[in-house]
Amino acid sequence: MELVTPNVGTIFWMLLFFSLVLLILKKFAWKPILNSLKNREKSIEDALKSAEHAKEEMQKLKQDNEKILADARRERDFLMKEAREMKDKIIADAQELAKVEAKKLIDAAKQNIDNEKRNAINEIKMQIANLSIEIAEKIIREKLDEEKQKQIVEKMLDEINLS
Repeated sequence: MELVTPNVGTIFWMLLFFSLVLLILKKFAWKPILNSLKNREKSIEDALKSAEHAKEEMQKLKQDNEKILADARRERDFLMKEAREMKDKIIADAQELAKVEAKKLIDAAKQNIDNEKRNAINEIKMQIANLSIEIAEKIIREKLDEEKQKQIVEKMLDEINLS
């Protein structure tokens, strides 16, 4: 049972050595340990503050990026609208120019057709006049009676191909 119950001398020496170790730790180790704990706590606190600051900065950057993207989208939409309007204007101008050119061509063609028509009518009139003169000459040469003249005129008209 001696092993279970401690001796007074052993307890004294244990308390003495424990107190001695405690004094040595207090004198040499306690302050550096507390200082290192304070430094560690301060560095953790600074790191948390830096992280919070970085988080705020990231939030600001994100907002700035969203604003820049919104501005870029607005500008893109404006440029696309402007490009569409320009395209529509160019197409309208081209169509108007094509209409004007087509009208000029149609007017020139009508003028050309009218000229050709007048020339053809004049040429037909000249041919009719020449034919009338030839018929009159032939009738006069033959000096025939009226029945005979009608037969000659009909014969000559049959000979003339009007197509």
